[in-house]
Amino acid sequence: MRRLFILLFMLLSGLAQAGNNPFEVKPDFLPVGKAFVFTSERLASGETQLFWQIADGYYLYQQRLRFDGLADAQKPALPEGEAHSDEFFGAQQVYRQGLELKIPAGATGKVKLGWQGCADAGLCYPPQSLEVDLGGSPAASGASTEASDQALASGLQQRALGWSLLVFFGLGLLLAFAPCSLPMLPILAGLVIGSGASPRRGFALAGSYVVCMALVYASMGVLAALLGANLQALLQQPWLLGSFAAVFVILALPMFGFFELQLPATLRDRLENASRSRRGGSLVGAGVLGALSGLLVGPCMTAPLAGALLYIAQSGNALHGGLILFVMGLGIGLPLLLLVTVGNRFLPKPGPWMNLLKGVFGFLFLGTAIVLLRPVLDESLWIGLWGALALVLAYTAWQQMRAAGRAGHLFGAGSVVFGLWGSLLLVGAAGGSDDLWRPLKVYSGGNAVAAVSAHDAFTTVKDPAALQGALDTVKAQGQWVLLDYYADWCVSCKIMEKQVFGQPQVLEALKDVRLLRLDVTADNAASRELLNRYKVPGPPSLLWIGPDGEERRSQRITGEVDAAGFLQRWTATREAR
Repeated sequence: MRRLFILLFMLLSGLAQAGNNPFEVKPDFLPVGKAFVFTSERLASGETQLFWQIADGYYLYQQRLRFDGLADAQKPALPEGEAHSDEFFGAQQVYRQGLELKIPAGATGKVKLGWQGCADAGLCYPPQSLEVDLGGSPAASGASTEASDQALASGLQQRALGWSLLVFFGLGLLLAFAPCSLPMLPILAGLVIGSGASPRRGFALAGSYVVCMALVYASMGVLAALLGANLQALLQQPWLLGSFAAVFVILALPMFGFFELQLPATLRDRLENASRSRRGGSLVGAGVLGALSGLLVGPCMTAPLAGALLYIAQSGNALHGGLILFVMGLGIGLPLLLLVTVGNRFLPKPGPWMNLLKGVFGFLFLGTAIVLLRPVLDESLWIGLWGALALVLAYTAWQQMRAAGRAGHLFGAGSVVFGLWGSLLLVGAAGGSDDLWRPLKVYSGGNAVAAVSAHDAFTTVKDPAALQGALDTVKAQGQWVLLDYYADWCVSCKIMEKQVFGQPQVLEALKDVRLLRLDVTADNAASRELLNRYKVPGPPSLLWIGPDGEERRSQRITGEVDAAGFLQRWTATREAR
């Protein structure tokens, strides 16, 4: 265990030095509201005076000022700023100390102001917005006009590091029960129970697994922010997912008694002589398995993860960003650790049931392999694999029923249920079904029509130039645009294709909206440029572009959403224009 802590310390030290010198004294950045203090006043002349008090060492970008809701003739004249060049936007005109602007007296109604600034010490704040009633005082809407990922990023910048770590640990606890994280449970449970480890040894194995998984989250977040690479796409390559799925199939075979995984005799004897008192699996092996699980099974793109990545990208503070993602990984792993260690104490003493439990985890390993292959398999083939697995499980339950005698009624019922369900899945897969829970719906014809309608409603775009051309055309027509960031390896994208855009009420609500699907499946320069244009961490992400050609950033959807949530967001976006 001591070696594990030494390894953990070395990894964290390397992570810190990758982005920052750990012994370097970091400046204390002001919250965005104190760095740029905004006030407005209605003058006797009928003009509206806007004023930004800018703290020393901070500046506002001239080109990032926005006045949505004003005609060009009503927009205030911008004074000449100070020439400045920085790492965020290159050569720019900036304002320091203060900025005063006046909106003409003829302007009426509400105007949405936007601005963005940075600190000389290297921190770039997220874009800020505020709605001002030209007939009265400003309505403080900064918090309500931020998208969920923006709000998290802003909160990270304005709160102490300790508070941010606590928040993301709690978010990790919630993500532990997300569909993308649940496949980790059979992996960890099979590792602990399958090795026959004692409770103390099992806790050490599970701890090694969770810590290494959390380190992978931290490393991926820092690398994605610092290198700007689409690591999500890179890690979803078919050969990589296929290899990892094959590993789980191999791990499942010993659970069924086909063979035992053993090291070469010479190496095994040396390890046994070095650690005769240890029982159970290897800490290093558990750590490697945890790292691979975090790398390939990790959580879906959600607002908490997107907010953390946005914060890292904006602040450039790799150490803080890495710690935040590390703690979130610990939060994801804690419920899994408790389930396979503390929960293990309530199981009966070792006996014949252990062989039965190993078989259960063998099937869970096979199920995990199928889950991993979902991004690269056709939906009907994926459903067919589940059907085949259900039939094998039915046959196994039937064999257990015969061996159990009178006590085999439960196995008999399970054999019937799994047999019928597996048969339905295979029949549905043969007809091209894409719904795991309603495999026979494909034969009604309605499902296929809905899928075709949803697919045809979108125009697929893979090239940044084609995107710009489409946006220019739509802007000239004064039409709304929905940008759907999509990838073939994105499971949530496929779910939303059916459960959101396959719903008639959703398509009806979007009948006057231009639907553009930005395909970022490939890990190439075009995909990276499409993602970087609107600073999107990854799919699924849905962006609304107004008739004026500007994104309604506060209404952006990051991660999976259902049809009701999508329609609610679209209604709010349309009414806010």
